[in-house]
Amino acid sequence: MKLLYKTVSVWMVLVWTAWGLYAQEPIQPIPKHLSYNHAKAVLGYRLFIDPALSADGTVACVNCHSFGHGGADPRPVSVGVHGKKGHVNAPTVYNSYFNFRQFWNGRAKDLKEQAGGPLHNPIEMAMRPHQVEKYLNQNGQYRRLFQEVYARAPRYTDALDAIAEFEKALYTPDCRFDRYLRKEADLTPLQKRGYDLFKTDGCITCHNGINIGGNSYQKMGLIIPYPWSAKAPDRFRLTKNPMDKNVFKVPTLRNIVLTAPYFHDGSAKTLKEALQKMAYHNLGFELDKKEIEALEAFLKTLTGRTPAILKEMGM
Repeated sequence: MKLLYKTVSVWMVLVWTAWGLYAQEPIQPIPKHLSYNHAKAVLGYRLFIDPALSADGTVACVNCHSFGHGGADPRPVSVGVHGKKGHVNAPTVYNSYFNFRQFWNGRAKDLKEQAGGPLHNPIEMAMRPHQVEKYLNQNGQYRRLFQEVYARAPRYTDALDAIAEFEKALYTPDCRFDRYLRKEADLTPLQKRGYDLFKTDGCITCHNGINIGGNSYQKMGLIIPYPWSAKAPDRFRLTKNPMDKNVFKVPTLRNIVLTAPYFHDGSAKTLKEALQKMAYHNLGFELDKKEIEALEAFLKTLTGRTPAILKEMGM
């Protein structure tokens, strides 16, 4: 079975290359510089870290998207207002601008739409647009900043716009693998073997493109079924099509060594465990110790630079 799958995977990579879909490689480097509105992003940063934007004044965006944890949540599931536990592991906000949709089930078309989700969610921040606007307009600093950036008093939609612009600025360029792709650095033999396995084992089928994921929906448990929960934030929640159970937006693998635990349910505590589970459930075979070692070595090359805006903010 493993040999058959690897043969098919190699054929798929060759076809991709022949069709020219991914130029020379199925993964592209993040641009070294990404244009964004600096003033909006700085305002968005202030909003992102402000717990007063939650109903009980205890939860900010940063609580579930930690700057010290690769933009993700170190807890299996996030904790919102009044200590309420969610049902999903918060994905990294780093490089989320490159995702084709937002959230695990892709229910938001862009970062601005996504920013409103946690604010509305009764478990997460439990706020309403008029409550957000009331707070912002009662705060002298926010009134001044919104006037400077948007030339008007604070509005809920402008707050979402600012948060989205800040999240756009959270890109992490120049990881070792990006520099390898640009022929600015080399990989060790173990890292190269890991990348070769990543392609021939079939990981590249889902994890490709600029964000090494984030550009398609795929089923968790494609070959060997993965346990399903009615609380899972999968495509089924939106479509009600039974075929969409355990179908999620493929997560990015950038900065993956920083963002444990893994999967939508936070069930994989380590990268090794995540690799073992993915190989078993989605590829249909088990990895040996040397294969895991090589794949881990490759994945460690995907850690990029800290976003420049965070350094600017003293983070």
